[in-house]
Amino acid sequence: MNHNGFKISVIVSPKDCSNCHPKQVRENSESHHAAAGKILGSLDNLLAQVVEGNSAFKTPGFPHGNSAAEVNGCWQCHGSPVKVLSGGKLDPATWPNTGIGRLNPDGSEGACSACHQRHAFSAAQARHPDTCGKCHLGPDHPQKEIYDESKHGIAFHAHIDEMNMDNPKWVVGEDYHAAPTCATCHMSATRNQPVNHDVGLRISWNNRPPVSVRPEVADAKMGLPGKDVDWQTRRKNMQDVCSACHVPSFVENFYTQYDGQIELYNEKFGKPGGELYKAALPLLKPAKFSNKLDWTWFLLWHHEGRRARMGASMQGPDFNHWLGNFEVAQHFYTEMVPQLDELITQGMSSGEDGKIKAAKNLQAKLDEVLNSENHRWYLNKMSPEEKARRKKAAEEFKARYAK
Repeated sequence: MNHNGFKISVIVSPKDCSNCHPKQVRENSESHHAAAGKILGSLDNLLAQVVEGNSAFKTPGFPHGNSAAEVNGCWQCHGSPVKVLSGGKLDPATWPNTGIGRLNPDGSEGACSACHQRHAFSAAQARHPDTCGKCHLGPDHPQKEIYDESKHGIAFHAHIDEMNMDNPKWVVGEDYHAAPTCATCHMSATRNQPVNHDVGLRISWNNRPPVSVRPEVADAKMGLPGKDVDWQTRRKNMQDVCSACHVPSFVENFYTQYDGQIELYNEKFGKPGGELYKAALPLLKPAKFSNKLDWTWFLLWHHEGRRARMGASMQGPDFNHWLGNFEVAQHFYTEMVPQLDELITQGMSSGEDGKIKAAKNLQAKLDEVLNSENHRWYLNKMSPEEKARRKKAAEEFKARYAK
């Protein structure tokens, strides 16, 4: 594109940026951010394409149409393939787009302008939590909201004038002390680490799936180089950030609490919930999201379960409890279990051998789960010893505070 005698590049891709910033582009290209466009074939995208949307949004590059919900929602954070039309114009379904996993015409993946916005390309702006909040916000990935609730976010907003965010070096504990931002913990330099644009190399749990996994496992599935970096190394990287402000015992105890939450969710809800849903599949209508159970299970892990786990990871107690664990438990016991009971009843009375067999299998799995230590309270089977302990604790509480 020519403008007043100057040649303007409409799409500034990571390949362009790599001419001056090869290290930063390489690091980003190896991260989950650059792979964000892979959501285009996921269950999330089925929602935007079919359940929420239709194919009525037709453009020259997509004569069969796209969903406007997908174009305006999913693609703007995750990125889309940018299609070049004849004459060099860009297809309006795919441009403008600053999705972090954008698929560029030159073959590169990503958009540096997702964080370093155009015109200024400011490091200070990229370090601000609001930058991350463009995408890391909402019911299924509320990291920005969790941060704002946490002590870290409260301190940042109270002392933003002390953050020295335009300092080129910007080392926590040297150039600023008031608070960390998202960038501080996940990317920025410490006394012992340089800046790194692979935002996953300080994360020791991946809390996106139905059951939390170690990040090297997720990286291996996506074919990312991070598969060779174990979670212990990543945790040490993050603990190095924490050590700029906190003593070792504080950091160690935080991770003990965090790991406890992950184990609770995984073992009580994530794993058994997934097994129950899988056992129910033969009794469901085949189209995804055409069954109430599809929605219940999806919301339980994708929204509520993530909030519980992410809330613990970033010290946001309200997201961990009321918007997380509470809603996971509420919907597991008051929606998922009754829906499974209903499917079992329908299957047993169907008169079809296959459905009767599936219903019996589901009943056996449900009985196994509900009679386990985690869930037996639901059947009023709490052990006498546990009942006695709880009664004693309640009495001690009343004695302490009834004065």
